[in-house]
Amino acid sequence: MRYDRYRAVEYARRWALGRNPRYYDFSMLGGDCTNFASQCIYAGCGVMNYTPVTGWYYISADNRTPSWTGVEELFRFLVNNRGAGPRAAVVPLVAIREGDIVQIKFQGGERFSHTPVVISAGRGTPETVLIAAHSRDSLDRPLSTYDYSGLRPLHIF
Repeated sequence: MRYDRYRAVEYARRWALGRNPRYYDFSMLGGDCTNFASQCIYAGCGVMNYTPVTGWYYISADNRTPSWTGVEELFRFLVNNRGAGPRAAVVPLVAIREGDIVQIKFQGGERFSHTPVVISAGRGTPETVLIAAHSRDSLDRPLSTYDYSGLRPLHIF
């Protein structure tokens, strides 16, 4: 499987400020950011992992894995996946590329709680990396505009 970064970014740009009706909007249930990130990643890879509980798939709001919508669960799936679907590795921000994700730990937070999608890698600095996201709907937002205490850049491969 080859990850098509162009398709992931194209999807992110199309749906960053709206909602694809094929997917449930989790905005009122803790946030929609990781659901949106998963949609973008799926647009780029086209393969889900239907392993119950530990896989990564979405059939409906009631038939999905925790990794489709949970920040930590998506992280664990991507970095540990050895089966179908996407994989990722934590990289320095300067190594990030379009179509990757950056998980954010907000100032005062104890855990990573937001998953935006990289739509422009710029020079790999918080000022030049632009993201798209749900929950706090954003398009072309500089990463530096978030009040964060930690970043976890994930390179999808």
